[in-house]
Amino acid sequence: MPKIIAFSRNRKEAKHGDPVVCVPTASGIFSNPSEKKSSVDQILVSVVVPTCGRPQLLSRCLAGLILQRFDASSFEIIVVDDAPCRQTRNVVVEWASHASGCGLSITYIPSQGPHGPAAARNLGWRAARGEIIAFTDDDTMARTDWLDKGLRAFQGDVQAAWGRIVMPLHRTPTDYELDAKGLEHAEFVTANCFCRKSVLEELNGFDERFRFAWREDADLYFRLLNMKARIARVPTAVVVHPIRPASWGVSVAQQRKVLFDALLFKKHPKLYRKKIRAAPRWDYYFIVLALLTLMLGVALGAPLAAAAAGSLWLALTVGFCMKRLRLTAKTPTHIAEMIVTSVLIPPLAVFWRMVGALKFRTRFV
Repeated sequence: MPKIIAFSRNRKEAKHGDPVVCVPTASGIFSNPSEKKSSVDQILVSVVVPTCGRPQLLSRCLAGLILQRFDASSFEIIVVDDAPCRQTRNVVVEWASHASGCGLSITYIPSQGPHGPAAARNLGWRAARGEIIAFTDDDTMARTDWLDKGLRAFQGDVQAAWGRIVMPLHRTPTDYELDAKGLEHAEFVTANCFCRKSVLEELNGFDERFRFAWREDADLYFRLLNMKARIARVPTAVVVHPIRPASWGVSVAQQRKVLFDALLFKKHPKLYRKKIRAAPRWDYYFIVLALLTLMLGVALGAPLAAAAAGSLWLALTVGFCMKRLRLTAKTPTHIAEMIVTSVLIPPLAVFWRMVGALKFRTRFV
């Protein structure tokens, strides 16, 4: 049974290699369990894994991390539970017990808030003992040489690095799956990146205003670019990121994330236009404008104006739907989903863009 160490301001020694489960003290203060200096010096890299209510996926992720072809006494795993529950804690306890025999330390940190992946990662890296922090997600599977390849990039003055993400598809994808697979081509994604702890301290980590799993990694990347950090790309450091099943119409709910594009744009307008989206989604605005004109024409009793606006709205919406179907599945269920969501997405996207612009006080369109 692994040791359970309550966090407090008083540092206690724990034998290196003991599996560690961290629980909050009455004061709510968290700290990493201390070790003898000789043991601390051995830790080269700390792997931070935020998780939130996905114990089965977390278990699969930890299995891949424990199997790393890397000296077990030279790295540690820190799991930050953003929705603390017994099932997740038990998963970490079981893997910690399994890993203790080879000298690998696994720490469990239950987050009491603030919440969100950015805040969870901050909690993790601040508790870390390694000079280099490796970030991945609870739904990934790292190849056994992931850490080794990633750490080899830190030669000379390299301050950060990012590896390759593989998102396998075994059939014609849905629109959601095709969109998710685009992560393979993204730069510096927190599912597979590395950063010196000293640099994270200088930047104060992730911006916790990014409350969803959206754009918080791009913000960190842009801040690294602004400080002219030397960043290495390591395509040989690979994590596999299976695409999870999604509910029908998931793309509608995802539009809410757009409000954090406004925050990213406010902080880094030039880099946002260069690396995220070069121009606004004018097609969405034209669709919404046509829809509003249609509604206004009906309300004012102007049938010709309403008919013209309705025809334009229909043509633009059909074109949007057909574009989404071009490279995706043509099953009846998916076609029906594309029709319904193509009607809803433009007005919702414009709405959340306006919410973001108002919330973060920026001219974001």
